Amino acid sequence: MSWKSRLKLKDFRVRAKPSNAFWLGLLFGTIVFTIVFWGIDYSLGTGDEALKVALVLPAYFFAGIFIVLLVGSYALDYRIKDGNLLICWGFRTIKIPLSEINEVIKVTGKSNLYSILGVSWPGYMVGLYTAKGLGPVKMYATQPYQGFVYLKTNRGFFGLTPTNNALIDRIAEETDKEITYIDMDAIPPEIKGRSILDDGFYRLLYILNILLLVAFAVYLAVFFPGSGAPPFIVLLLVLAVALFFFNIGNAGRLYQFSEMGGYTLLVIGLAVTGIFLILALSEITL
Repeated sequence: MSWKSRLKLKDFRVRAKPSNAFWLGLLFGTIVFTIVFWGIDYSLGTGDEALKVALVLPAYFFAGIFIVLLVGSYALDYRIKDGNLLICWGFRTIKIPLSEINEVIKVTGKSNLYSILGVSWPGYMVGLYTAKGLGPVKMYATQPYQGFVYLKTNRGFFGLTPTNNALIDRIAEETDKEITYIDMDAIPPEIKGRSILDDGFYRLLYILNILLLVAFAVYLAVFFPGSGAPPFIVLLLVLAVALFFFNIGNAGRLYQFSEMGGYTLLVIGLAVTGIFLILALSEITL
């Protein structure tokens, strides 16, 4: 038996590209959900049980989803075993028979990716996305804007980000497929579209939303204790946090169809958070 044959008998494993996604997610997730759960509990009293339940149940639901996503950001690798490609993502393993892989594509350059039903934060992307100029893709990836492996299979189109080329070379060898190379930077703008990452005005609105939300939280932390303002004011911060995450997800998606629509959602987020802050200012300074 040749050394290549013996190598094929061994399990093949490659981790996803290294990133700080787990630690970033852990830090900001802890801060956000601490504010949410504490704010709901503190602001709603004994006469508000129905409203408290209506807010707490979705909060626990999203916290559970976030934990699954967070674990996935820490434990993400790709394996080839018994004629299958295994995408090991947190508690879940996606199995794709090598015989069902139809195309093996190496995507380079900066893609224009937007979420259909997915979640991302710096260094991490998972779920269903669309790569403009390329097509739909189920992402199980870290650092996807640095390029990714794009697999077209009978079970869907998958985007992976292994640490090196060993995975794509092995898949091409096992499936007898030629590797196709696509440079996203070479795709015409009218096909690729414009990414929110390259739009300075969109990024400005996004940053302003974050800064206003942080200013609101800091103001309450500094001036609310001992002010005599009603505890219900704290609930405004919880609602502002929920609105922020709703808006950023939908604004990025809407932007690909209407840039003005994406801007409008972010402006609405700024306006509502600003109104909440003004209400808090009026209550605390009275």
